[in-house]
Amino acid sequence: MLTLAYCPGACSMAPHFVLEDSGEKYVARKIDCAGGEQYTEEYKKTINPHSRVPVLQIDSGDWISENIAILPYLGKRFGFWTDDPVTEAKMLSFIGWVASTVHPAQAHYRRAYRYATDEATHPNIQEVGLESFHNYLKDVDKLYTGKTYLFGDKLSVCDHYAFVLYTWGLQRGFAMKEEMPHF
Repeated sequence: MLTLAYCPGACSMAPHFVLEDSGEKYVARKIDCAGGEQYTEEYKKTINPHSRVPVLQIDSGDWISENIAILPYLGKRFGFWTDDPVTEAKMLSFIGWVASTVHPAQAHYRRAYRYATDEATHPNIQEVGLESFHNYLKDVDKLYTGKTYLFGDKLSVCDHYAFVLYTWGLQRGFAMKEEMPHF
C-alpha cells in the first residue's frame, strides 16, 4: 500500500489530490512541518534525508521524494498521464517549471529567511517573490485558455499540481476568478 508523507497546505497537496482521485487505498501520514518534524533525526533517517515533503512510500517499501518524480509515477500508475512522447515531454516540462520556478517564487514570499540572513532584505525578497508568483499564475491561466485540462482531453497530474497553485493564489489574496478566469 502507498503511503504519502505530507504537510497540510504544502505542495504535497498535488500527490494527495492524485491519490484521492485514484480511488486506491493509501495511508496519509501527516507531518508536523510547522513544528519541525521534518527536521528530526528520525524523519531524516527513515523518510527523507532532505527534510522535505512530499515523500511517497511505494509498494516495495522504497521512498520517492519530490513532485517531479512522484507525480509522473502516480500519473502512470493511475491513468493521469499520457502515452504520447511529445505530450509527456510537455507534462514533465510543466512539472519541472512549477517545482523549480513557480514554487520557489512563492517560497521567497513565505520564507525569505531561507534566501538571506540580513533581515532588512526580507521585505524586498518577499515583494519580488510575491510579484513573480503572481505573474507565473497568470502564465498558468494562459495555458488553460480554451481548454478544460492542461494537456490533452483528460485530467492529468499537471492539473492536480496547478490546483495547488490556484489555492496558493487564493491564500495570497489574488483575485483568481477575475484576473485568471481560465485557470
